[in-house]
Amino acid sequence: MSSLIIVLFVFALAVYKLLRRKTVRWVKTNKYGGVETAILRTAPGPVCWPIIGSLHLLGGHESPFQAFTELSKKYGDIFSVKLGSADCVVVNNLSLIREVLNQNGNVVAGRPDFLRFHKLFAGDRNNSLALCDWSNLQLRRRNLARRHCGPKQHTDSYARIGTVGTFESVELIQTLKGLTSRSDASIDLKPILMKSAMNMFSNYMCSVRFDDEDLEFQKIVDHFDEIFWEINQGYAVDFLPWLAPFYKKHMEKLSNWSQDIRSFILSRIVEQREINLDTEAPEKDFLDGLLRVLHEDPTMDRNTIIFMLEDFLGGHSSVGNLVMLCLTAVARDPEVGRKIRQEIDAVTRGKRPVGLTDRSHLPYTEATILECLRYASSPIVPHVGHRERQHIPGTESKRVLSFLSTTTFLNNFRTVLVRARKKFRSEPVPCRRPGSGRRRNSQCDSGPWSRLEKKAPVRQLTSERGDAFVKKNIPNFHTFQPLA
Repeated sequence: MSSLIIVLFVFALAVYKLLRRKTVRWVKTNKYGGVETAILRTAPGPVCWPIIGSLHLLGGHESPFQAFTELSKKYGDIFSVKLGSADCVVVNNLSLIREVLNQNGNVVAGRPDFLRFHKLFAGDRNNSLALCDWSNLQLRRRNLARRHCGPKQHTDSYARIGTVGTFESVELIQTLKGLTSRSDASIDLKPILMKSAMNMFSNYMCSVRFDDEDLEFQKIVDHFDEIFWEINQGYAVDFLPWLAPFYKKHMEKLSNWSQDIRSFILSRIVEQREINLDTEAPEKDFLDGLLRVLHEDPTMDRNTIIFMLEDFLGGHSSVGNLVMLCLTAVARDPEVGRKIRQEIDAVTRGKRPVGLTDRSHLPYTEATILECLRYASSPIVPHVGHRERQHIPGTESKRVLSFLSTTTFLNNFRTVLVRARKKFRSEPVPCRRPGSGRRRNSQCDSGPWSRLEKKAPVRQLTSERGDAFVKKNIPNFHTFQPLA
């Protein structure tokens, strides 16, 4: 009898632990030096089970983000969910996202501590710019990269981007013409496109380009693409680290990919430039700037430079895959392709390749690219809290991992602003208030879509109209910038 009582007691205690919502006493000092206290509760959320937490709720959906969307309908715009060993909070409201990323940027500036990320960057994910926690090193790396990787218009770096982009585009077209002239068979476009994207990045950042037939170069481009896919995937081991022994071969493969890439960058790009580095000559590219810093600053670690260069060169995978999405969308809707061609021919007259300086005259083409981003956008990288507790109005979270993807899914397909929300379209969509038949341009006058609706060319906008255009669209810009 006593054994039965003990079993029932343990069972009741376990149920209580599963169902109860914890509260904490939160103490802070206000700006006047006074001490304020409050009782905070964790965000509502589904019941979590031992070991797996609420991972089972993500099944049954095409995407985990759709599961978050369904849960938000039940638990609200902010709710907690335990995924394996990770305590997470899902945020699904623009004001709350601002609260998390802007007002608490110094608190949630970390990134998920997944084992896979460590394997991709020589055992420490903080070697990566995109997957590291915020630190003084990250601030320094960003400042080093800003000049070349985010150049302003009318600068030499911006002009060089246009020159390199046009050159590599022409090379790509010539390659495709050569292939189609020799055979009528179908072409596997992606490998060719990814090599062109890589050459575009290496040419601009390092003043080096590689032959398409270079087997080592082809292997590295494939590795970069595999890693890009890997980073955008989720695995059970991410949330259940005790499964790591079952992923041993996979982890070894990730390490080998990253090691091959690092060896290639060192032997084929960096070492030769280091030998010929002229610190007295003008800085000519991103690699030149990095090597000068390494040469002049004894506190700068050489591995930091190598990992930075590797990260930025790897950005070609993102660009190449976006271009593939755009080409897929155009192939599915030939009318879009016809309009893009008409727009480009009107600018170039068919006598020259299109360039970066033509961007302001190609609103439909730009709108198509932006529509691809909307239609197939990826969620914001999850943010992780540095401190033990974070206060989001009405809730308390312990070691928060904030998934912001629910907002991405809802906002990109909401019915109020986009009637045919799951249909790909580059044309402007009239916006209406619910229950109103009158169009409100102030709600949807934005970017290339607005310029499309106005028959007059963009260059005919007067200064006064341009100012009004900017003021009207200021509310549409929401930046989520980590603290600098």
